[in-house]
Amino acid sequence: MGASSDRMARAYRRARPYVQSRESTGWFTSLTDAERITFRERGMQLLGDLLRQLDVEPDQAAVLITAAEGHARDYGADAARHGATLSDTVEAFLRFRKPFVDELAVLARRRRLDTSEATALLVDAESALDRLLVALMTGHTAQSRQE
Repeated sequence: MGASSDRMARAYRRARPYVQSRESTGWFTSLTDAERITFRERGMQLLGDLLRQLDVEPDQAAVLITAAEGHARDYGADAARHGATLSDTVEAFLRFRKPFVDELAVLARRRRLDTSEATALLVDAESALDRLLVALMTGHTAQSRQE
């Protein structure tokens, strides 16, 4: 489909003012630069897995979404270890979700996908994102119970 990690990274940079204003309070400010980089890298892994999953055959997609769920669980567990509440963690995920879906819609228009193709793309993306959100919450909850 042509949705690259670089293209998505630009979409996230455009959304950055909102992200920064929301991150200026709470658990995220207590992270070191190295910890922020780790969170950002895990987010980029998630993004890459998600993009590849949307662009391959269903049997390959299953492997990629499973890998992305592992990254999401790890992200949730790490957020809990760093003092983020479940609500904080879900909010961070939703900040990731919106620019992603918005950019897919832009790509669908640019590629002149017909209505059924664009709808299928967005439905597949929403389904994958829902799975990632559940995995994120599962990782956070499991880590919170260990503490």
